[in-house]
Amino acid sequence: EELKMLVSLIASQAAGCRYCQAHMANLSKIYNASTEKIAMVWDFESCNLFSDAEKAALRLACYGAMSPSQASQEHFDEIYKYFDEGQVVEIVASISLFGFLNRWNDTMATELEDLPKEVAKDMIGGNFGWEPGKH
Repeated sequence: EELKMLVSLIASQAAGCRYCQAHMANLSKIYNASTEKIAMVWDFESCNLFSDAEKAALRLACYGAMSPSQASQEHFDEIYKYFDEGQVVEIVASISLFGFLNRWNDTMATELEDLPKEVAKDMIGGNFGWEPGKH
């Protein structure tokens, strides 16, 4: 579950939705992602905190969350080295769900609750310059 939370966080970062970034930083913490991993997730490619399997999933999330999707066969070839079909479907389902949630919350400028706002400021504010934005 930790990885799915981080996948959803990076998908939200790629989409630019501050509301979902805050909630996914909070949920990543709840699902036992380390403070360091949450803080460094956007720099996963160069960070030794992430395994090759995690990097493959986060890479797919980053490119898959772009609009239009930039996910390539290379991304899928890489992820299938570490995950089976069912796991890949779950990862892509998380990316896809957040495609909707990011668009909805960013368009509606959903008001951000205090707890995820504070967690995001603490966890991803320093490295990414996270701010609530219109939320």
